[in-house]
Amino acid sequence: MATATLDKRAEAAIKTAQTKNLIGGKWVNALSGRTFATYNPATEDVIAHVAEGDRDDIDMAVAAARKAFESKSWRKMDARDRGRLIYKLADLIERDIEQLAALETLDNGKPISESLNGDIPLVIDCLRYYAGWADKLQGSVVPIRGNNLCYIKREPVGVAGQIIPWNFPMLMVAWKWAPALAAGCTIVLKPAEQTPLTALKMGELAMEAGFPDGVINIVNGLGETAGDALVKHRGVDKIAFTGEGRTAEIIMANAAPSLKRLTFELGGKSPNIVFDDADMDAAIDGAMLGLYLNQGQCCCAGSRLFVQEKAYDEFVSRLADKAKARRLGDPFDSATEQGPQVDQAQFDKIMSYIDSGRNQGAKCVAGGERFGDKGYFIKPTIFADVEDTMAVATDEIFGPVLSVLKFKDIDEVIRRANATEYGLAAAVWTRDISKAHRVADEVRAGTVWVNCYDVFDAAAPFGGFKRSGIGRELGAKGLDSYLEEKTVTISLG
Repeated sequence: MATATLDKRAEAAIKTAQTKNLIGGKWVNALSGRTFATYNPATEDVIAHVAEGDRDDIDMAVAAARKAFESKSWRKMDARDRGRLIYKLADLIERDIEQLAALETLDNGKPISESLNGDIPLVIDCLRYYAGWADKLQGSVVPIRGNNLCYIKREPVGVAGQIIPWNFPMLMVAWKWAPALAAGCTIVLKPAEQTPLTALKMGELAMEAGFPDGVINIVNGLGETAGDALVKHRGVDKIAFTGEGRTAEIIMANAAPSLKRLTFELGGKSPNIVFDDADMDAAIDGAMLGLYLNQGQCCCAGSRLFVQEKAYDEFVSRLADKAKARRLGDPFDSATEQGPQVDQAQFDKIMSYIDSGRNQGAKCVAGGERFGDKGYFIKPTIFADVEDTMAVATDEIFGPVLSVLKFKDIDEVIRRANATEYGLAAAVWTRDISKAHRVADEVRAGTVWVNCYDVFDAAAPFGGFKRSGIGRELGAKGLDSYLEEKTVTISLG
């Protein structure tokens, strides 16, 4: 599609963008009257001012969610009817996909090709996958001693508080809403303050689909106010959070007095391992995708690239050429491959790590500097000759910075791959199936890709080992944290 057409859609999206909070089926200003700005990261211009909710708004939203959960219109709704509502929401998103893609690109900065052909199709697929689960959450009969009938029911946990990040705004809404709604929970969502607009548009579409008032509530605001109030609220039964480990620590401590159920999908420093017998063309393309997708702002980014010593020099040279040829620019240009980072804070963080890599002795073979003079653009950056103890190899940078490390053999690379506090994802590239199986078996990560990277499906569970999270999203496992199990025992005489 022509860039001009998409730009017009972006302008239309701004004019129709929702900026209020959704509470109890109504769009309302923050009780304080405060707002905050959301910015276009490609231009640094203000897009809109959004209602800034805080504790009082969270109180109202939780009360609305509790009322909806207890009402017959939701908790006792036939499971197939609940599934049909989720299907309807997916259909409406598909209907409005171009407008939503434009709004996502405008608010987040990711290329329109990714929003339109990647993120939103995955949103639709996730909703439809869980819509199909709504009437299949079956219990079981358990043979126990005595003249008794024992069965187990699966029931919704209640009011789910959900806090999402800014890197995949719409997709993170779908990952949180879909299993919760299929299970029969009600929701209070706190979007990231950097990217609230598509979550709000999804709220409008949910109302159009016919979800009862209060089933889905959205409160915009800051983490330290709205997010903190949601975590501490005793009317919330479960918190699902995607974001940084430090924030998860705070959430865990603040949720402790109410003993909420918690699930976390956190950060990573994922090892991407290339053996010298790999298909080098495929591995280079996989390394580019694994790191630079979404401007490097992916929790599972393959930011530690281990290349076997025999292939190392050629691999680094070819990778650097690819990075230098990568097209940066206007995210509404269909030819653009990389857009800006999400905001000034993220830009500054990434640039500080680039400085650290140079200062600690890594060799910058590509990028390492700002692109252009407006917007938060950073050239795709590659460091070679990286040591395991350097900050660029240990810390989650969350940007387009790739560290390439040399290894000798499989025992060494498995040990080094596991020498991290993270365990979200990993990948291995080899033609030797025995090597592939051994790496998949011994690397401590929630997802391991073999001869591919960033392959996601709504049916496949996703989550991390160690400090990369607690619990799983997607797949049948993604429903577990939104369900309680009730044992019923009946005497038969």
